[in-house]
Amino acid sequence: MHKLSTRQRTLASELSFGGYGVHSGQPVTLTIAPAPPNSGYLISRDLGDGRKTLPVQIHFSRVTRTTLCTTLDLGDSVSVATVEHVVSALSGMGVDNALITLDGGECPILDGSARPFAQAILETGLEIQPAVRRFIKIVRAVTVRNNDAFAALEPYNGRALDLEIDFDSKVIGRQRMIFDWSPRKYYEDVSRARTFGFVRDAKILRQAGYALGSSLDNSITVHEDRILNPGGLRYEDEFVRHKLLDAIGDLSLGGMPIYGRFRSYKGGHALNAHVLSSLFASDANYEIVPADDLPLDFDALDDLPEGLEVHSYLRSVV
Repeated sequence: MHKLSTRQRTLASELSFGGYGVHSGQPVTLTIAPAPPNSGYLISRDLGDGRKTLPVQIHFSRVTRTTLCTTLDLGDSVSVATVEHVVSALSGMGVDNALITLDGGECPILDGSARPFAQAILETGLEIQPAVRRFIKIVRAVTVRNNDAFAALEPYNGRALDLEIDFDSKVIGRQRMIFDWSPRKYYEDVSRARTFGFVRDAKILRQAGYALGSSLDNSITVHEDRILNPGGLRYEDEFVRHKLLDAIGDLSLGGMPIYGRFRSYKGGHALNAHVLSSLFASDANYEIVPADDLPLDFDALDDLPEGLEVHSYLRSVV
């Protein structure tokens, strides 16, 4: 008999969000709807006039740009940027299948973190589906490098991330976070971490068409040796926590959750996409494993945030 905790989950109901793209500055509405078992994360763009692109899987093979965000090609010259926060929330909160639809070219930045998405998932709850969860189990370590920066995926008995950042900034400096995943830990320790930027880069970025929607409401803004946001930081090490939030989103582009350890130093969207590509370059690097075949001490699936209801209609299903 399959344990209910090892079955796939989707949303109990549809969610909707409205806001602006942090780079485009354009208004956008995004919905997240339940999706069938084994579909993973799907995305579609509403082009207006009743036209929508066919849903496609959110997958690293569709990544076309990784400058400051992750951008996907949906086909027919249609793209969607800044997908990492919404898929981070889905992956972090233990959602296996979902359909994202938006009416613009960039996902809404909201408050710059994944908390609005995670909070909405918590409030609507999850529904258990009649299919067993599958994981990408890392069998052989892969590492990609760019000068002294690197990203690696390694065998590990669980789902863990070990990130370190190093900025030439007194406000940030060198920060490291080691994180063993569970939905509760993601919600409490990661989801509220906001994206960040430097005043010194603002003019150049905007001239290049980036950060047109950035503000103190959706980004931590660093100027010389101080933070301009009136409320300060949400976590003492919020910068590395946001990098970890991004990594969880980017790694979900593998198509299913990773069972193993991710390590990164001075990483970012480009290295995250590259390490997935390197992982799938050889069948010897990984295997697809049902959750029931994972070690019995892997109980993170049951460590849920307080208030997150998981609705089960399958108690008689074996």
